[in-house]
Amino acid sequence: MSLPPSHPLSLACGRIPRRAVLRAAGVAVALPILDSLPARIARTEAGDGGVTVPAGPPPQRMVCVMVNTGIIPDRFFPKQTGADYEPSPYLEPFGDLRRQMTVFSGVSHPDVSGGHCGEQVFLSGAREPRSVTFRNSISVDQVAAEQLGNATRFQSLVLSVGEKHDGLLSVTREGVFIPPEDRPSQLFRKLFLPDSAEESARRLADIERGTSILDHVLERAKPVERALVPADRARLDQYFTSIRELEQRLERGRSWQTRPKPQVSAEQPQDILDTAQTVERMELMYRMAKLAVETDSTRFVTLYLNPLEVVPKIPGVTQRTHALTHHGNEPEKLAELQRIDEAVLGELNRFVASLAGVAEADGSLLDHTMVLFGSNMSNGSAHLNTNLPILLAGGGFRHGHHLAFDQKNNAPLCNVFVSMLQRLGLETDSFSSSTGSLTGLEMV
Repeated sequence: MSLPPSHPLSLACGRIPRRAVLRAAGVAVALPILDSLPARIARTEAGDGGVTVPAGPPPQRMVCVMVNTGIIPDRFFPKQTGADYEPSPYLEPFGDLRRQMTVFSGVSHPDVSGGHCGEQVFLSGAREPRSVTFRNSISVDQVAAEQLGNATRFQSLVLSVGEKHDGLLSVTREGVFIPPEDRPSQLFRKLFLPDSAEESARRLADIERGTSILDHVLERAKPVERALVPADRARLDQYFTSIRELEQRLERGRSWQTRPKPQVSAEQPQDILDTAQTVERMELMYRMAKLAVETDSTRFVTLYLNPLEVVPKIPGVTQRTHALTHHGNEPEKLAELQRIDEAVLGELNRFVASLAGVAEADGSLLDHTMVLFGSNMSNGSAHLNTNLPILLAGGGFRHGHHLAFDQKNNAPLCNVFVSMLQRLGLETDSFSSSTGSLTGLEMV
């Protein structure tokens, strides 16, 4: 099939970029791959604290946290299983909160190896991340955000603490990492401070421009439909569906831009610029995550913790975290690494306790917020991606257990994700490498 110069898609005959992407107001849709079109197109790649809270029944929420250092296994995993397990040294400080959390052992992502490579698939479960042909898949938080995130100002929030700013946790359906926000001051401004008249006008203009671009694309693409074979017509229909979804997102953006933001008594935080103040930076970002879900500004948050390349300002720690993870069972290094693990889990403890301390409907904010915590590695010294340290708190599950699975043939971590998606009310029995929901993880 050849297209005359006057054809609406004649620009595709050698003049369209390799990545033919429609961009409008911060969203993007790739031109679908159509066999009927020339090869150059066919290869195109696709409360509390003074918080004003919304009225009505509380929604279900999900917060996913990953630390990229691994966790010393012997100090994390309990030795007993079931409901009467004796807490491990790392879990003992959680006290009564253990009744509101489940600890997992013997879970991992199948066909994932390479140590640090596992962080990019921690929430997606995509296989073989070391392969030269690897393409990531959508992460569980973005599945939830796509289907349930339209009720809030922000479909999801992607946050990070550390030195990496490229984001290695939340992944779009196109396999692209979502850049994280690593400045609490900017996040607070986005969530709670009113836009100036100039900012509001600019954002509304961006939305109008995006709507105009979409109208233009639809007008130009419609005539192509008559020249396509049935299979390509179906693909183009999917493309039009994506366009319509973008139109709806732009319309929602226009609606949210005219609504006042939630009011909180907290002041805009000061960013902590010293990356060695790992504990303080984590505490500040957790505080922002709590405010975000408490005000229903979003219901889906991911937090990427990367203390690898710093010497944390923690008493007794004298070396970079990364060097300590390669401890070779040297007692001195293990002792320092233990202090870092304890600090990381201590901030998680503080966050979970803060959610439990907010009354909401017939329970607490924690009762309606799932908090998943884990690492992409178990033993960082050996760079193992099996038997990952994972715990799940809150969210309306029957907690208080240590669920142990086969240490050699691990249960898929994505089974946990399926259970979480079901708890959100999504009718699904699969996600990525899952084999179903997780046995033993039951809803209240």
